[in-house]
Amino acid sequence: MEIVFATNNEHKLKEIRDILGNSINIRSLMDIDCFEEIPEEQDSLEGNARQKAEFVYKKFGKNCFADDTGLEVDALDGRPGVHSARYAGPEQDAQKNINKLLEEMQGKTNRRARFKTVISLFLNDMYYTFEGCIEGEIQKTPSGSDGFGYDPVFRPIGYERSFAQMPLKEKNKISHRAVATSKLAIFLSKQV
Repeated sequence: MEIVFATNNEHKLKEIRDILGNSINIRSLMDIDCFEEIPEEQDSLEGNARQKAEFVYKKFGKNCFADDTGLEVDALDGRPGVHSARYAGPEQDAQKNINKLLEEMQGKTNRRARFKTVISLFLNDMYYTFEGCIEGEIQKTPSGSDGFGYDPVFRPIGYERSFAQMPLKEKNKISHRAVATSKLAIFLSKQV
């Protein structure tokens, strides 16, 4: 089976390909010559994921899935949420996003947070959705050099290390994206 993952983010592609294995040929936007900016104008993770997947499905006629991920912090009333990638500005600078988050968390005792991923799939004229979530805490200082995005400041509950300190194989067993992707993989395995 061949399916397009509506992203050119190499980190996400690597994670997804690692989780799904070789049974499904995952293609990126670049692989199908899609170089335009895909709209993300919705006010929810599912809305953005659906908008991206539907855009590719309709324009290129390829089975496609897209994801949107957000970090929800209790002490910040769920922010950055759907705006996680552009929290500190439109340039999507991970370090600036982390800096803004840590600045807003100064003096907060409640450090509870969760990562959520929603995957939207358009497959043979049908629409499906899969969700994954992991609870954790925001660390006071970044640690680790692996991962991407907010990984250096997010420590999952029950672990002593941040996502950025974990080897990819370990992170891919427990992460929000792993949970959603596992649901996607189980579903797709029944379609093959």
